[in-house]
Amino acid sequence: MCVTSYTSLTLDRLRLGGSGMRRLINFVVNAPKLWLTVLPLKLKHTSVFLCTSSSLQGDSTSNRTHSGMTLASDTQLFEAQFDELVADLTERDLTDPVLDDALSRLREVLVYNAPGGKRNRGLSVIGSLREFLPPTQLTQNTVQRALLVGWCIELLQAFFLVADDIMDASVTRRGQPCWYKKDGIGLDAINDSFLLEASIYRLLRRHCRDQPYYVHLLELFTETSFQTELGQALDLMTAPPGQIDLNRFTMERLYKAIVKYKTAFYSFYLPVAAAMYMAGIKSEEEHNNAKHILLEMGEFFQIQDDYLDCYGDPAVTGKIGTDIQDNKCSWLVVTALEIMTLEQRAELEACYGRHDDASVEKVKSLYNTLQIPKLYHKYEEESYQRLQKLIASHAQNLPHSVFFNFARKIYKRNK
Repeated sequence: MCVTSYTSLTLDRLRLGGSGMRRLINFVVNAPKLWLTVLPLKLKHTSVFLCTSSSLQGDSTSNRTHSGMTLASDTQLFEAQFDELVADLTERDLTDPVLDDALSRLREVLVYNAPGGKRNRGLSVIGSLREFLPPTQLTQNTVQRALLVGWCIELLQAFFLVADDIMDASVTRRGQPCWYKKDGIGLDAINDSFLLEASIYRLLRRHCRDQPYYVHLLELFTETSFQTELGQALDLMTAPPGQIDLNRFTMERLYKAIVKYKTAFYSFYLPVAAAMYMAGIKSEEEHNNAKHILLEMGEFFQIQDDYLDCYGDPAVTGKIGTDIQDNKCSWLVVTALEIMTLEQRAELEACYGRHDDASVEKVKSLYNTLQIPKLYHKYEEESYQRLQKLIASHAQNLPHSVFFNFARKIYKRNK
């Protein structure tokens, strides 16, 4: 049976507090299995259509059509939830009028820094949960909370990036000036990053505290934050300003440790582990199996990031790479150090970590001479093959699609 009588909804009416978004998700989740229910949903300036069917799960709906109409996916539901999240934190949470200015600032911080990325981390919560649970268990509230937890991961990412941009003296982020670079912000951005982090725990408490996995999520977020901050400390201590020592840059002892702690835990293990806990999967063995795969994926991702910092198009990546100028222990420089001659090393030592354009270009020229791009593409292929083997051996009791869905999003990416 197909519903052919449609009621248009605008994004302005999709508010959980006003029950609009709740009704929408309820309509989608609770439709009979054999129905194909299509609902026009105007999201921002694009008309999309929300479809529910036992055969349409996760973001796969985004490529399907019904009579020429685009079907809404988890991505659109995720985007629609953001305004609700902001209202939760700035309108309904604390109502003391003396906080009006501070809450207005929080709104500005959230709107500028949380959206705009690829949202792979946040979307992976609901995407993974759809693989862990049968459709009958994906109730309205379950979907809603998965979207919310996904946004908490995006807020964690925003917290790290706002602080990281200050430490790295970065200029742009996601195609716009870094938050601290905006007029009137400056080092006040440090406190703004704290607001982003604190928002995570207010949202989790508000929406998940009555769930059996609440404590697991709290421990997961706090432990992941600690691991990431340790990774950032390693990264900063490896390359102190004005102290260039390429002897520190080793692949196994240092580079992989930075990658594991600074990137892999929060970017890959966190969203899947959150979905596992929400699905009732608490086994330490299964979490360790997932972690083994996801940390490998995180290493693959960071090496891609290092490559794009040097060879990516800023118009596509949304940021201007500064790893060479910032004396970063990146995959490119570590790989170059392993294969270059003594003469080439002397040239690298004279130029690496310098901010003048001539030095930066000399380093890039060295990379090209050493065929670093070719070595990178070879590594990319080998890493993907290795990842497939890891999934086969370590995910025997977990759906392989969880990991392959993640891998497809990052394989051969250009931003």
